[in-house]
Amino acid sequence: MHKKLIFYIISRIFLVVSFFLFLPLAWAAHDDLYSVETNAFVVAILVGFLLVAVGRSLFFVKKINLQAMNTKDALGAVGMVWIFLSIWGALPLWLSDVVPSFTDAVFEVVSGFTTTGSSIFSNVEILPRGILFWRSLTHWIGGMGIVVLYVALLPAFGGSTYQLYKAEASGISTDRVVPRLKENAKILWIIYVFLSSVCFLFLFFGGMSVFDALCHTFGSIATGGFSTKNASLGAYSPYLQWVIAVAMFLGGINFLLYYWLFLGKPLSLFRDEEFKAYAGWVLFFSATFVFVLWRSNLSAAPVRDAVFQVISIVTTTGFFTADFDLWPDILRGLLLFFMSVGACAGSTSGGLKIVRLVLTAKIGIQSVTKAIFPNAVVPVRFNRATVSEKVALSILTYFSLCVFLILLGTLLLIIFDSTDILTAVSSAVSAISSVGPGLAKTGPVLNYGWMSVPSKWVLIFLMIAGRLELYAVLILFSPATWKK
Repeated sequence: MHKKLIFYIISRIFLVVSFFLFLPLAWAAHDDLYSVETNAFVVAILVGFLLVAVGRSLFFVKKINLQAMNTKDALGAVGMVWIFLSIWGALPLWLSDVVPSFTDAVFEVVSGFTTTGSSIFSNVEILPRGILFWRSLTHWIGGMGIVVLYVALLPAFGGSTYQLYKAEASGISTDRVVPRLKENAKILWIIYVFLSSVCFLFLFFGGMSVFDALCHTFGSIATGGFSTKNASLGAYSPYLQWVIAVAMFLGGINFLLYYWLFLGKPLSLFRDEEFKAYAGWVLFFSATFVFVLWRSNLSAAPVRDAVFQVISIVTTTGFFTADFDLWPDILRGLLLFFMSVGACAGSTSGGLKIVRLVLTAKIGIQSVTKAIFPNAVVPVRFNRATVSEKVALSILTYFSLCVFLILLGTLLLIIFDSTDILTAVSSAVSAISSVGPGLAKTGPVLNYGWMSVPSKWVLIFLMIAGRLELYAVLILFSPATWKK
């Protein structure tokens, strides 16, 4: 690993993210210029710029030497960027004394950057607006990707940038809409900003304050889940709940498909197998939930609650309008399954992604067919293209690693907190899939504040590993990574 190169890249990315802290600082200063929160953001900003200055002076690398970056460097750099940014991003919460410990501050910020939405707070409505805004803004920054943001704003450095882009990408494909990676990143962020702006306007003109509309826009388009209300979206009108439901659904779509829509090619959306599976998935299970809730009389608005909750969990957002932990076991079981799958690759959602689920099913069918007819040629196809054995193997490997980490996380949570199996399993699945709420003791109306410090670090690890598709974090634990 080229350590000097990696730390230089980290310093450049720190420079971009540091400027975002001025936004929550503005809210804190507006409310009280001399408050502890205002001072906390000022200190965090100064620390950020100090780290940038030190990093760029001690680890400066000439542009020509940046081309030496390989896949191992890129994965290591992305993993370390997310870890260091999370620790630094926790400073405003810790210095503001709104959290009991630094571990809680890191947990909250990691949950934000990874768009998980898990929280240690039992009452978010008493938090200062600067802190609330920073929590939600981390969703928006991490939703599209910190590296993608960096590529869009700062000068790139050739083929090495693509290695970073691939290391952070969501899903099994890193297709570009245009050949130049910088232009590709700009297009994705323009689409992201456009969708966010539309969502904000619908929320604002629907009755939300500017502050609440911004925070919930960050949480819905980025499929994050942090709310400014203890009751989440249950505190708002049916109209606003429907707007958020649509926004979450849009956030779960592969952003490359929006580019083709803007080019006037709407059929590309309906030719995409993953989108069709995603839309069909939401429609079918929404109808199932409506029927069960209607028959059981567990909801005064079964259609709205069912559609909202299915979309929220399928997209791994985590907003809620009702305590779904009180729903029948069949619905809770389905929600747990949704948590693990997620929405489309290339979207802001977490989870395995529907493309992997579809391809796993096709690979399974291929295996059964070849067992019956050994000489049969049964290619696996997706979007009319044949899937290579290398891709098929990577999907099965990723699936196996996810299952292993969920089981390991579940076991550790039971050991550290002696918690019940449903709480442990759902918390581990929720963390690695970037969902937020779990079931039982971590249900939608509860929080993670009661967990022990070791359990919180287990979930922190799972959140970052899940957001970065495992490899960018797991590679840091390999001794070979640290060798030149």
